[in-house]
Amino acid sequence: MWKSPGFLAVLVAVAAAFGSFSLLLPVVPLAVINDGGSSALAGATTGVFMAATVLTQIFTPMALRRIGYNPVMVFSAFMLGVPAIGYIIGMEPLPVLVVSALRGIGFGALTVAESALVAELVPVRFLGKASGMLGVFIGLSQMIFLPVGLAIGDRWGFDYVYILGAVIALVAAVMCLRIPAIKAAPKQQPSKYDYPEETKAPPVPAWKLVLIPALAVATISMSFGAVSSFLPAAVIQVDPVLGAVFSGLILSLTGGAAMVFRYLAGVIADRRGVPGATMIPAQALALLGVGVIALTIHQGWSVWLLVLGAALFGGGFGMVQNEALLSMFFRLPRSRVSEASAVWNISYDAGTGLGSFFLGLVAAAFAYQGAFAAGAAVIAVGILLTGADRLVGRHRLTEYNNTRARLRQIPVARRAVQTVRSVRGRVATRPVPVDDLLTRPTEKPGWKDPEQDTPGT
Repeated sequence: MWKSPGFLAVLVAVAAAFGSFSLLLPVVPLAVINDGGSSALAGATTGVFMAATVLTQIFTPMALRRIGYNPVMVFSAFMLGVPAIGYIIGMEPLPVLVVSALRGIGFGALTVAESALVAELVPVRFLGKASGMLGVFIGLSQMIFLPVGLAIGDRWGFDYVYILGAVIALVAAVMCLRIPAIKAAPKQQPSKYDYPEETKAPPVPAWKLVLIPALAVATISMSFGAVSSFLPAAVIQVDPVLGAVFSGLILSLTGGAAMVFRYLAGVIADRRGVPGATMIPAQALALLGVGVIALTIHQGWSVWLLVLGAALFGGGFGMVQNEALLSMFFRLPRSRVSEASAVWNISYDAGTGLGSFFLGLVAAAFAYQGAFAAGAAVIAVGILLTGADRLVGRHRLTEYNNTRARLRQIPVARRAVQTVRSVRGRVATRPVPVDDLLTRPTEKPGWKDPEQDTPGT
């Protein structure tokens, strides 16, 4: 993993970019309120930022194909932090919202490019661990810079935070220059050799393949929207004495657990050769965590149970993040990894925003325990969808230009599978490398020798 060219540069660049993002995330709304602005304007800064993020994520795969990863990463790092200097001009509605929108463009392009780039640089056999390590660098950056921004703003003023955020973003842009100059693979049209001859079935549309992993991320990120918005206040409500201490640390605990378990899920996926083994257990772990939070608030139990619930939810959340992303990479061909990254990020960001809004309405009507109970119900729906997808997936043929589908065309591959079935009674859970089955098959006209490990193996 570490020998992949440009991988370390990507990790450092993404950590710096998320450091700039984390510095400003809690500071900008607070600065608006301190300057006399309304709570609506303070919330609108984040809302406009996320809206620009999602819109940019839709068009980023096209930019990665036409321009390349290197220019897009440099541009996104620059746009994420440098426009923040504009906040120094003032906290009037127009400049604040314009600057937030510009920064959202940078964040949207960055989040799509970084996940897809890791899939381009790292061989498939290390992709789970590499994706988990990316989560570790992002998580550590957020855990460090979220409280640092507030501390600097409280002691020296918010202008210093804006300048520091711009400087760190420039560091990220410089590191992006060390990324190999590659472009996302162009889209490929299916041919009659891209799926098994015996099926005679057209390739499955991409949206059907990524729908359930996307919904798994969205349903659990909706609950994360409630956790990030209401859990600190709920901690203080349960125990005003200890809650004042834990309210500022509990989100860091959630992020830390997500970081560790995301990497763990990647290691497990690499060892098995296929993702998905921990998806449903991870969703169940997150469901348990949100359930503990809801019951603790409702019953008025010890605040330590809220800490436990946050840790359980964070662990499940981190595992689902990695499993969903790897599942999308696994199901789609290499030419579609940028779309997979875009869908994953849109699902994550949209779910967080929708969860904050709709579960906030539930909290207004049924208090905090009602919001977390509703979040648990949403996660339960996600578990049902994932279970149904797993049953259907036993008979699914992934999209064209997929290595697993190509293996079925090779006679020796089919004989190998039949042998494994006869000996073990089931298909091996770990894919057999192409090179171990046939060095250069010629039985099927039109067969193309893969140049490297590709998602879909």
